[in-house]
Amino acid sequence: MELELNGTKIPARIRQMTRSEANTAIAWAADEGWNPGLHDADAFYQADPPGFFAIDAEDHMIGSVSMVRYGEDFMFGGLYIVHPDYRDQGIGRAVLDFVRTYSEGYNFGIDGVFVMQPVYQKSGFLFAYRNIRFEGTGSGTVDKSLTPLREVPFPRILAYDSMFFPAVREGFLKHFLYQPDCQGYASINNGSLNGYGFIRKCFNGYKIGPLFAGTPKIAEMIYSALSTVAVGSSVFLDVPEPNTAGVALAKGHGMTEVFGTARMYTRELPKLPIEQIFGVTTFELG
Repeated sequence: MELELNGTKIPARIRQMTRSEANTAIAWAADEGWNPGLHDADAFYQADPPGFFAIDAEDHMIGSVSMVRYGEDFMFGGLYIVHPDYRDQGIGRAVLDFVRTYSEGYNFGIDGVFVMQPVYQKSGFLFAYRNIRFEGTGSGTVDKSLTPLREVPFPRILAYDSMFFPAVREGFLKHFLYQPDCQGYASINNGSLNGYGFIRKCFNGYKIGPLFAGTPKIAEMIYSALSTVAVGSSVFLDVPEPNTAGVALAKGHGMTEVFGTARMYTRELPKLPIEQIFGVTTFELG
């Protein structure tokens, strides 16, 4: 394709991203204020290497987008970034056209910033709900009934996680949940897993996600345990707005709203137990 930059047509292309370029995309996401995890580049890229794309112009990378495939009919997009030096020149629209073509045949989910919601809706995305990012300060206690996540067999985690996501995401979780600078806890009652949460170190402070729990009480217990990892540091939690108990949990810990996204899909809205999703895993991969 050709892009017009400053009134001049120049060659440009969209191609698969290399692993090292994923570091660049994550750094750009940090510059945008999205606050990804320090080790997200590796965990994200390993989930679906062919689903990460770089936009090239003038012999260097000027943009990024990811479209991670989960199974045969679901895909999630993120890292949709055009470098500030190349914005307002039609590049973003060209990338969005590419995204629509590449994701054809899939139910394609995104967490889009609010300002872009009208653009995505014009492109065929259906609004599901808002996710609200809350920020607070880490403090808490670890209830003795909780089990460190690394002591729970991965198949059990995967089976429980699959209740809260439109597809099984084995490849992603195998890398994401076992990255450095992280901690996780699970709640197990009478042999059944009824909640789990995860916290990872980010460019700014720590982020909790996912946080899935069968009841608000279990979510509170897991949140408190995870928060001990970040005592005195900033802690972030991305809560689906329809989960009023999740919003109450965040506010109960003195957290304040600092950011948000619109969860959207191209085909149908998945039927998920939102009332048990107290923390979104990531805005980039769902």
